[in-house]
Amino acid sequence: MAETLTTIGFDADDTLWHNEQFFKMTQQRFSELLADFADAEHLDAKLLAAERRNVGHYGFGIKGFVLSMIETAIEVTDEKVPARVISEIIAAGQEMLRHPIELLPHAKEAVEAASDRFRVLLITKGDLIDQERKLAQSGLGELFDGVEIVSNKTPDVYARIFAEHGDGPARAMMVGNSMKSDVVPAIKAGAWGVFVPHDLAWALEHEEPPDDHERFREIETLGGLVSLLGGF
Repeated sequence: MAETLTTIGFDADDTLWHNEQFFKMTQQRFSELLADFADAEHLDAKLLAAERRNVGHYGFGIKGFVLSMIETAIEVTDEKVPARVISEIIAAGQEMLRHPIELLPHAKEAVEAASDRFRVLLITKGDLIDQERKLAQSGLGELFDGVEIVSNKTPDVYARIFAEHGDGPARAMMVGNSMKSDVVPAIKAGAWGVFVPHDLAWALEHEEPPDDHERFREIETLGGLVSLLGGF
């Protein structure tokens, strides 16, 4: 086993740095803005439905989230949403795009430790400009041997990335907080999948863990990655 693993892929949002908490904060503000038109639970359900419909059009990230909020606001107000509310939704999205990056505990140490022995990649999805901004502000950029910002994470995408930047998926590992995006498709591609739970998770990222798969692993935090890699 020690000779087989050569490449480690890391997810970015909510694996290396905080992300979902800013969406939750903005969604709370969204609920306050539309409190006269819909209760929070109803509004959350409408917004999630809009995000589900729109992810194929807008992709993942803040811009698609803002457009889904605007669409939801129009829907729940029967097209009577005040211009002031639309303006505040846009301002909230712009504030999210300016928010400083905050690394999660053990993030830098985990990437540094992995880079000592393996080829290290950043594999993230979302808006290109925003993801590039986050990486630049993170201070981790120089540690990666390659960066891939993709529209979605599928088995074919992982197979391509690990073939182009490494020795193929069979000799690669993907580390991330999303079972649906980071773990399951990487395993389906033939790689190892390491799940690092995060307190906040987007509903559209839920998927059952492949507990019985020989290439599935779970660690409590990134602080456990060094010990895990010691077995390879």
